[in-house]
Amino acid sequence: MDLARRFPQNPLLSPKSVAPSAANLQVICLLNPGVFKWQNKIFLLVRVAENVAPQKGKLFVPMRSEADLLEIMELKLDDPDLISSDPRVINYKGLDYLTTISYLRLFSSTDGVNFKPEALELHGKGYLERYGIEDCRVSRVDDTFYLTYTAVSSNGVAVGLRTTKDWQSFFNHGLIFPPHNKDVAIFDEKINGKFYALHRPSSKDIGGNFIWLAESYDGLHWGNHQCILKTRANDWENTRIGAGAAPIKTAKGWLEIYHAANENHRYCLAAVLLDLNDPSAVLARSETPIMEPKESYELNGFFGAVIFTNGHLVDGDELTIYYGAADELICGAKFSIEEILKSLVYLA
Repeated sequence: MDLARRFPQNPLLSPKSVAPSAANLQVICLLNPGVFKWQNKIFLLVRVAENVAPQKGKLFVPMRSEADLLEIMELKLDDPDLISSDPRVINYKGLDYLTTISYLRLFSSTDGVNFKPEALELHGKGYLERYGIEDCRVSRVDDTFYLTYTAVSSNGVAVGLRTTKDWQSFFNHGLIFPPHNKDVAIFDEKINGKFYALHRPSSKDIGGNFIWLAESYDGLHWGNHQCILKTRANDWENTRIGAGAAPIKTAKGWLEIYHAANENHRYCLAAVLLDLNDPSAVLARSETPIMEPKESYELNGFFGAVIFTNGHLVDGDELTIYYGAADELICGAKFSIEEILKSLVYLA
């Protein structure tokens, strides 16, 4: 049951919408924006993925040096130590590298459809963000914006946090969840005096890619971790699930839009309803996706058959989701929150 009303203007942004951050790089993909309102505008904090233009017989891997400068590693495609079957990740001499390096770029709009680039760029800093920063969720608690993002390095995939009150100055808090973790969405308000966040730890050996809940008294130090939502043995969410943006407060509970993928890396959107006073209690859940890839711009791209969101806006019953399509383009769709709630199957 696809409940999405896609923008007729889709895609809203494409790689040609932004100039590369360095002369020797090219923009390959725009992905998965965090979304917020500020000073009567709508902003998208877009993940921009770049790489070096390929040359015959060669592969280039961009990363940031210990001094936060751009560094390029050059490899030969016929090197026996190189494994490059995945367009996103390579393995060289037993170590994993990304084929692109990502940073966050700000875009603004007055109508929610036509976006223009702003000057703000946020890049990875330090050895724990050497391969870039990705997929930022933007939550606002009181007067502070919390930017949670995926930090990638040879040490693993972790979650970093930066905060701002004015979008001019930022405080870097370092990692708030160690590897292997991602998809952290902080609730937009405290519950019983505590911060809450959804996150997605994972293991290559045991367990799975499930959604967890954590709580904190200061938004920095997290504990009381609980696994609240697991994958299910069906054809659309049997491999991994992860949180989207901050849950939406409704009269019936916290409504979370999450992504789900199968063994073929086909990504859909679904929803889950959590108890207002105890968000570890799952009340209802989608039995079928609320949105699945079907348009050409969702099926074909850098990595096809992908719909992925970590940003939305709420206006009464109207939910506007901005999403990455095929790991390459930025698109938009509108939903009715009431329709989503009615589509859920209650667990008790």
